[in-house]
Amino acid sequence: MIMLVRRCFLLLCAVGLAAFCQSPSLGFLKQGHSSLDAHNCYPYNGQWADRIDRALSAGFPLSIEQDLAWYLDSVTQSGRVVVTHSAATHGSEPTLKSYFFERVRPIVEKALMENDTKRWPLIVLHFDFKDNQAPLLHAVWDLLGEYEPWLTTAVRTADIQKVAEFEVRPILVITEDSDAQQRVFFDEIPTGSKLRVFGSAHTNLPRTKTGQEREHLEVTLPVEQLLTEHANDYKRWWNNSWHEVEEGGQARAGSWSDSKMARLHALVDRAHEQGYWIRFYTLDGFNPDSRNGWSADYNFGSAEAVQVRWQAATDARVDMIATDQYEDLAAFLLRNAKHLPPALPGAVRR
Repeated sequence: MIMLVRRCFLLLCAVGLAAFCQSPSLGFLKQGHSSLDAHNCYPYNGQWADRIDRALSAGFPLSIEQDLAWYLDSVTQSGRVVVTHSAATHGSEPTLKSYFFERVRPIVEKALMENDTKRWPLIVLHFDFKDNQAPLLHAVWDLLGEYEPWLTTAVRTADIQKVAEFEVRPILVITEDSDAQQRVFFDEIPTGSKLRVFGSAHTNLPRTKTGQEREHLEVTLPVEQLLTEHANDYKRWWNNSWHEVEEGGQARAGSWSDSKMARLHALVDRAHEQGYWIRFYTLDGFNPDSRNGWSADYNFGSAEAVQVRWQAATDARVDMIATDQYEDLAAFLLRNAKHLPPALPGAVRR
């Protein structure tokens, strides 16, 4: 009996150690606590150009989402990477270089000078590509090369399942789950080179299901089926809509419940077990008559309703909580940080 207990104990230790070693990607993001993700942090048709200033004023660390598209000048045939809400571009959109990278230059240069690496990354730069045409993807890769000394990188391993440790810098760049992006940002990169951007896991939902049938599957499918793959050298995070937590999403959410909390915990736990950070989008609660460029699809309808979800997300240790209400969520997280217990062992910085 004693030998059996001892063997079980050693087996559990080995499994735990393997999981811990499998997940260097969990090692440093906010020490396992939730952080603000500034959703759609760019102008729409010239409006709301101050979004990046609002986000940066909310404190660090934070995530900043930039939606990207390609503008091709019809006369010069030269192209550029722009931040925009639409794949259809007209040339007046700000460039990613000017709107984001040059805006944060003073912040990054100050951080590099101070060399307080325990606070890095200060910014998670999240790309949402509006299309995956090759010129756009290659131009983004080249642009990241210009700013590589600012970027958190990792070695491109010969075997994608071998997860290299990060070389941490003030900015960490992530993108979503497109296979076309993986080809440019990982597959085509020589072994031993530095990876500049990291992708997200696929969420496994049947493509044949639509409408209410799909909405029901999103919230009822076992988490082990939604996320089947482990984190690898390229894929380091998992991006989720709120439809996986509450059927029909924000607009049809209704009252919060214990069963919804259990579902949220299961999703977060599954992500962390597989070696990923997890993000949920987009948790808003505002007056529907507000003229702010925010989507009704993401609106719980009131400050009280969204704060219940913010609290649930922080309690479940969601890594990145996306919202359009940057200042409100930042203040909420600051208040909650004073009452949170220490991070779990799986989220210790290495």
